[in-house]
Amino acid sequence: MAAEDKQGHKTEKVGEVVSTKMQKTIVVQVSRRVPHPLYKRIVTKRKKFYVHDEDGTAKLGDVVRIVECRPLSHLKRWKLGEVIRRAAQVAVQPADLDVKV
Repeated sequence: MAAEDKQGHKTEKVGEVVSTKMQKTIVVQVSRRVPHPLYKRIVTKRKKFYVHDEDGTAKLGDVVRIVECRPLSHLKRWKLGEVIRRAAQVAVQPADLDVKV
């Protein structure tokens, strides 16, 4: 029996970053498609997870992989595994903004 067999596997999920307004924490929304229990129609269920992002690498709109870990705070039980796909960055020209200087 190897050491890996005893520890088991950590649960992983893939979702989209919906908030980066906290320090070292991001909010990731994970969507899954499941059949409705009575009507059997495919419906999309969504859940938000608070994820620890030590270096602040994930940005809004990125698709990320999160890994389950020990409780880090009242709500955080997940760590950022990797950024799978970066969000498209839209550049805004200062002239386009309605800011009076």
